[in-house]
Amino acid sequence: MLDESLLDSPEGLAEADHRNLLRGAAEAGARVRTAARHAAEAGINDLKPDGRPRGVLIAGPGAAATHAADLLGTLAGAGSPVTRLAPTGVAPAAGALRWELPGWVGSVDLLLITTPDGTEPGLSLLAEQAYRRGCTVVAVAPSRSPLADAVHGSHGLFVPMATAPYDQDEPFAASAPGVLWALLTPLLALLDRAGVLTAPPEALGKVADRLDRIAERCGPAIATYSNAAKTLASELADALPLVWTEGVSAGPAGRRFAAALAELSGTPAVVAELPEALAAHSALLAGPLAASADPDDFFRDRVEEAPALHARVVLLRDRPIGGLTAAPGARDLALSHDTPISELEPEAGDELETLAELIAITDFAAVYLALASRA
Repeated sequence: MLDESLLDSPEGLAEADHRNLLRGAAEAGARVRTAARHAAEAGINDLKPDGRPRGVLIAGPGAAATHAADLLGTLAGAGSPVTRLAPTGVAPAAGALRWELPGWVGSVDLLLITTPDGTEPGLSLLAEQAYRRGCTVVAVAPSRSPLADAVHGSHGLFVPMATAPYDQDEPFAASAPGVLWALLTPLLALLDRAGVLTAPPEALGKVADRLDRIAERCGPAIATYSNAAKTLASELADALPLVWTEGVSAGPAGRRFAAALAELSGTPAVVAELPEALAAHSALLAGPLAASADPDDFFRDRVEEAPALHARVVLLRDRPIGGLTAAPGARDLALSHDTPISELEPEAGDELETLAELIAITDFAAVYLALASRA
């Protein structure tokens, strides 16, 4: 059950936020600026590569590396394929994970290692393996970690992860807002210099500014009725979110939102891109999850009986309303099955800015849902 009164109590939210998730979301813009400065100090802005890498590979544990690979692959397009190296092992623990380079990797490829931990022996072994293949290695991880020593020993480039003092208080949540931007920002700067995507320093500055504005609009002091993130969190209480995305940038934002809901609040969600989502999820809307599927729910005891789980569509868009869009069809399909729909569309801006806005609002929403559901 969602405690909606907690959403409008900044003091209560702060007391419930044992993992500093709200602070991480509010300080995302500052984290981008710090990470960009660390990248510059590491020499990324002065790099003069001979050309684009043939392939870009990303390795790291959990959702942080998955989201980074998804976002970078979306922004890079087909010019230099971005491949995530999935780990193997007997458990999702740092010491049990191993990564292997594909057989085709060589001197014209680029390996990116990204982790909020840095103690994984498998990543250190991967850096050594890449060095033996002649593959360039760049890593973003906490400073003074074993991985930093391994990368330096492999003649790679190491960028210290932008951390905050409170990061040491609790173990990292891989989907926490601050973690993503701390790991992603140096990689954006690097791939801009390598010609894989466009993310110059001024673009990263705009991303930080956009994140700051979202933090002002969606912070804990802003009431629910004028706070898009709190409103979305309250709408998703006792719902199964069907996250539908439209547009290139919205895709990875939707997939990250689903992962954050699962990790932070324990809320399951399914994701699909329009227009394919209309066919992929039509059976879900027509089945027992539809709001109209249980007419007896109106007579349920609101105190003693748990509410039935019903679908709610969350439409994330990054295309203008006047352009080619499947949104009207999505609305018609949802409403024809009495399924409510929530919509988010960012303000105008370049691809990085609109992506940052969608991620920031949904990050705040996932955090609010996690805090208010556990009160």
